[in-house]
Amino acid sequence: MSMESIYNPVRSDFEKVNALIHEQLSSHVPLVEHIGHYIVDSGGKRLRPLLVLLSTGALDYRGEQHAKLAAVIEFLHTATLLHDDVVDTSELRRGRSTANARWGNAPSVLVGDFLYSRSFQMMVEMGSMRVMQLLSDATAVIAEGEVLQLVNSRNPDLSQEQYMTVIHNKTAMLFQAASHSAGVMAGADPETEAALRDYGCHLGLAFQIVDDVLDYQGDPKEMGKNVGDDLAEGKATLPLIHAMANGTAEQKTLIRKAIREGGLDNLAAILEAVQATGALDYSLDRAREHAHKARASLEKLPPSPHRDAMSSLISLAVDRAS
Repeated sequence: MSMESIYNPVRSDFEKVNALIHEQLSSHVPLVEHIGHYIVDSGGKRLRPLLVLLSTGALDYRGEQHAKLAAVIEFLHTATLLHDDVVDTSELRRGRSTANARWGNAPSVLVGDFLYSRSFQMMVEMGSMRVMQLLSDATAVIAEGEVLQLVNSRNPDLSQEQYMTVIHNKTAMLFQAASHSAGVMAGADPETEAALRDYGCHLGLAFQIVDDVLDYQGDPKEMGKNVGDDLAEGKATLPLIHAMANGTAEQKTLIRKAIREGGLDNLAAILEAVQATGALDYSLDRAREHAHKARASLEKLPPSPHRDAMSSLISLAVDRAS
């Protein structure tokens, strides 16, 4: 199933979400609108709001709040992107200049704050205390994940367990919150609610592990960033953790030095070490394990085109590295 066909069961709702996103970007300060539109219109697939729409559709939700919830999730995600790019001093995202590269760090941070604030205004309008609690808890976990990643920057001793904690908090948490809050909104029973939570969590973990693999074998045009960007920032991702644990003493020393110092001076040798130690295959196997768990969670949902699309989304998340 193509990405286009995955959107088909919720296409009309997705159009409502896009309209609502642009409506809610309205501000008395022109720069807020300008940067807001720049980042939300930057070509992202809106996977997290898509999860909201597919999850509520799979539960045959008949209310009117799902589009607003999807927009809230997208605003939370966009706010984290604006802040991430400042923290990482990134200059390229999705193939074009980041907001901080164009307007500077201060406007990017402040517009990110605006999007966080606007998302909570929309949560209040929805009137569900459980959804608000779930999403406020999620934003706290995401912020902790960002700090944890910052603390572990240039740390070659990061363990696989610590890495998994970082990517759960930083990336998987919002996937999890999207599908979980959709279940809450749709009035799912506790078992179904837990299944949607687990689906989002494992999908998010698989997605991030594959992203980290693509940093060492991806196509820059498709990724919207350069090969080796994580290494240049001193991030010890799963491929490097595995390569250090299974490579030669020389390879381990080389990778540790590269993580500590950042930069891409020895990128070719590190790419060779990652390939030689089977680190990419190992990492993809871990991603497939989480994909399998995500798919198993879907078995608790009734059959529907929405559930089929959610299953296909798992495949596409992992198959990007094929």
